[in-house]
Amino acid sequence: MPMRESWLLFALGSALFAALTAIFGKLGVVGINSNLATFIRTLVIVVVIAGIVSVRQEWEKPAGLPLHSWVFLVLSGIATGLSWLCYYRALQLGPVSKVAPIDKLSVALVIVFGLLFLGERPSLPLLIGGGLIVAGAMVIALF
Repeated sequence: MPMRESWLLFALGSALFAALTAIFGKLGVVGINSNLATFIRTLVIVVVIAGIVSVRQEWEKPAGLPLHSWVFLVLSGIATGLSWLCYYRALQLGPVSKVAPIDKLSVALVIVFGLLFLGERPSLPLLIGGGLIVAGAMVIALF
């Protein structure tokens, strides 16, 4: 598969698993503390990813990794953890059919951040698509 389609396949897989995450998460937080639910989910992720890295023999010495990678991966981990804590609490309090689309406003925010901080170039389809995501999330949240 050419590289161009390879990223698309993984992105579609991400969307599928994110959808399942919302459904399973909504069912999983019933009757328990949302922070505990997030902790359990995190432990499962650690075990699964450690297994994948082990099977694929992709372990590297942490000291050999560049400092900037450590800094940004730690920041990403903090952001992920805070996102998950908010997400699971929102799932506990609201309907999954509204929580998940609002959570996906992250897509529009990533577009803005990519333009502002990563020097990505805007295009008409990108701006229209981002605007439609925001509009769709607003319709879902307000009606």
